Amino acid sequence: MKQQTWKTDQGKWRNTLDGEPAPKRPTPQQRNTISTEVVPEKAILLSVCSGQTPIERTEEYLNELAFLLETAGGVPVKKVIQRLERPDSRTYLGSGKLEEVKEYINATEADFVVCDDELSPAQLRNLEKELGLRILDRTSLILDIFAKRARTSIAKTQVELAQLQYMLPRLTRMWTHLERQRGGIGMRGPGETQIETDRRLIKERIAALKIQLAKFDTQKTLQRKNRETLVRVALVGYTNVGKSTLMNLLAKSDVFAENKLFATLDTTVRKVVIGNLPFLLTDTVGFIRKLPHGLVESFKSTLDEVTEADLLLHVVDISHPDHEEQIAAVNKTLEEIHANDKPTILVFNKIDAYTFVEKEADDLTPATRANWSLEMLQSSWMSKAGKSIFISAANKNNIEALRQMLYDEVSRIHAIRYPYNNFLY
Repeated sequence: MKQQTWKTDQGKWRNTLDGEPAPKRPTPQQRNTISTEVVPEKAILLSVCSGQTPIERTEEYLNELAFLLETAGGVPVKKVIQRLERPDSRTYLGSGKLEEVKEYINATEADFVVCDDELSPAQLRNLEKELGLRILDRTSLILDIFAKRARTSIAKTQVELAQLQYMLPRLTRMWTHLERQRGGIGMRGPGETQIETDRRLIKERIAALKIQLAKFDTQKTLQRKNRETLVRVALVGYTNVGKSTLMNLLAKSDVFAENKLFATLDTTVRKVVIGNLPFLLTDTVGFIRKLPHGLVESFKSTLDEVTEADLLLHVVDISHPDHEEQIAAVNKTLEEIHANDKPTILVFNKIDAYTFVEKEADDLTPATRANWSLEMLQSSWMSKAGKSIFISAANKNNIEALRQMLYDEVSRIHAIRYPYNNFLY
């Protein structure tokens, strides 16, 4: 972010060594009139539609990347898609499309470029050299949002570890200004180059962060042991589907909820009582397509709340046109952390925002998903794939039915675990 505000460098108001007078200090009135408006940075979004991937899916990925950019505080000014068999190993895009991007950069005031895939160190270096702008990929943008959203010490540690692991193989392009310009007597370095020094320091920092996370993991394990007497329910799902809103509704809590990606990073556990049955409800970090593997590893201690839960509430944004792929992305992440075999209730949220295009009577073309009404979706496989329910957390539609479903499932798990206390419920 660019910040247009008055600030001074160190020693700004001291007399210079040359004896020149120090610059005149602004008066309080002048200081108050100086603008502090934050100007968002402009970015160009790049994506490659590879293989047999439909162009519509690539456009949806790029729209999600634009939402990520807006969450980070930037503004997308141009979206560029190129169909290739695979991304170019040197510059990600082909040479012709790269020339088009150069022309657009010269004609606008773009500040940086964001690519929809994770780039290799060589691709990052070559793209920066070709375009003359700062280059980010999807992983670095997600890490930037995580760093911005992290509040607790454990979340900050997890994000720092993921950032350092991402940065370690990409140090080569960061120290070109310290390369030796020419050989000869007296021009040789002290032995260890700056990049080797930084690589060693980063590895030491990564080791220290892993030790710190292991301590956090031990603390979390002790906390979970103290809660073993209650059934544990975890909210999982794609990012920005309404998990925190549902958490606030069921637990009467005040978890931060916002219409942005990754609004919540920190795990929140609240006690919920439905009827005479108490249980623990956990709000976890949202998942996303193309989730960096390093983030899954770094957030292991947070995701342990999911792996040790007795019941999962898989929240889905039914109003999103690509909600089926979001379900698949969440299921893939649950499989990675070995939590895909747990009892699950599919909670289709945001029915108040669901829209469809009704077909005309004389339209003989086959109906698509965009033509399905909410009633048709409720009678499709979604309502028959295990336990499922359609709700609106924002408008509190069908919440009592969800509470009853939760009560039935939690009481069933409690009866299996504590058969001699079953008479209480």
